[in-house]
Amino acid sequence: MSSQIAPHVGLSEPKLAFHPDRTSDQEIHPLRGLLRFGPHSSGLVPDPIRIATLAPAGESRRLYGFIKELAAAAKATERIDYVPQWPGFQSVFGVHITAAGGGCHLELDKELEREFSDAERPHIVLADRIVRAIQRLEAERDRFDVLFIYIPQRWAAGYVGGPGEDFDLHDHVKATTAARRLPVQLVREDKALAYPHRASVMWRIGLALYVKAGGIPWKLANADPETAYIGLSYAVRPPDSDRPRFVTCCSQVFDAEGSGLEFVAYDAHEVEVQRENPFLSRTEMFRVMTRSMDLYRRRQAGRSPRRVMVHKTTEFKPDEIDGCMQALHLCEAVDLVQIVEDVGWRGVRIDGVPGAPKGKAAAYPVARGALLGLSPREALLWTHGDVQGIGERGPYFQGARSTPRPVRLVRHAGHGPWDDTAVAVLALSKMDWNNDALYDPLPVTIGYAKVLARVVKRMHGLGSSPYQFRSFM
Repeated sequence: MSSQIAPHVGLSEPKLAFHPDRTSDQEIHPLRGLLRFGPHSSGLVPDPIRIATLAPAGESRRLYGFIKELAAAAKATERIDYVPQWPGFQSVFGVHITAAGGGCHLELDKELEREFSDAERPHIVLADRIVRAIQRLEAERDRFDVLFIYIPQRWAAGYVGGPGEDFDLHDHVKATTAARRLPVQLVREDKALAYPHRASVMWRIGLALYVKAGGIPWKLANADPETAYIGLSYAVRPPDSDRPRFVTCCSQVFDAEGSGLEFVAYDAHEVEVQRENPFLSRTEMFRVMTRSMDLYRRRQAGRSPRRVMVHKTTEFKPDEIDGCMQALHLCEAVDLVQIVEDVGWRGVRIDGVPGAPKGKAAAYPVARGALLGLSPREALLWTHGDVQGIGERGPYFQGARSTPRPVRLVRHAGHGPWDDTAVAVLALSKMDWNNDALYDPLPVTIGYAKVLARVVKRMHGLGSSPYQFRSFM
């Protein structure tokens, strides 16, 4: 029996599209593409984008100053082989930003500081004040597009709960505002106002602001128009929760270009827990897939996709597979793919040397897009690694440290070569609009599912209407 494994395949870095009609407006570098071509939804976002503010007593000026800074230029001082100069929000996105009109700017009361410092559970005091202020701003909702909330570093004790408490200030605020369809940007002092590398901050916040205002910065350039992508995640509520059941099921639906940032969520009742992981019954999986397809058809004028790819991080149990197949019976092809992040595999690039049979270790890591089939059912894909054509100084390795690990792809349904499945995963790793990086280690179907699960389990009353992901960013 041979111990050799199959030869690997190198997949090209996926291109992004920056115009709905001009196919020449494509780039592999998202930020460079925005500078060259502008955003994909150019001309469709209201101009200007109006920003409301919520700040500690006497500190609104810090947010006003930050809004002005977003409109100005900033020189790149970190990741200079990747991050370009920030030329100002209007130069990048083609729309202006402005502070909203009167009544859209609130400050928390002065008593908060004393109560916060004296409280045994300061996160409860802080969260209550912020939520009450958000409720007041609802009356002015038609006068602003995005709400900026300033969180100073001195409130760090209120970011998370105490031992054993399932509390996160960011997720708590998002759960409150998402239910109201109100896009919010938390502006933390340590990560935004005081962070020394200003171009990086402007790119991250500017990109998030544009998306939260309804914009689409880029889409996938070479996607199959008849394929839909679905991401599944299950959020486990704390045992002492008084809300129905303990598992919430989230399902995202992305169209062929990766831009369908809508999802459905509901309390699942027929759940089996194995090794602390929840698995749905056939009925529950049928229900969530059916709702996902209904959402897709509403976006596509009643048309069903020819192919559906479903991603999740745990295996698909037989009942879950049956539920998917029953709900997706109108589709010609269904791929159920488990994406495992924590694997023991590593890879080292070896350069061939004339006359030396074994070659030598290269100066750069394994290329991103390297695909190694282990069996008809499993493959390794390096979503993190060396990328050509990004910087002027040669290959670009995001983060520039450690040996990149692959993700393991396990196919529980579907057939054929791994190329299409791997290309989709690689492309969707570039679709996180809440990040200025070239890519994420995981496809957006999985990455967003994790964010949704964290927030959704804190929401009271999920409702039946689909949610826009921009409310959760």
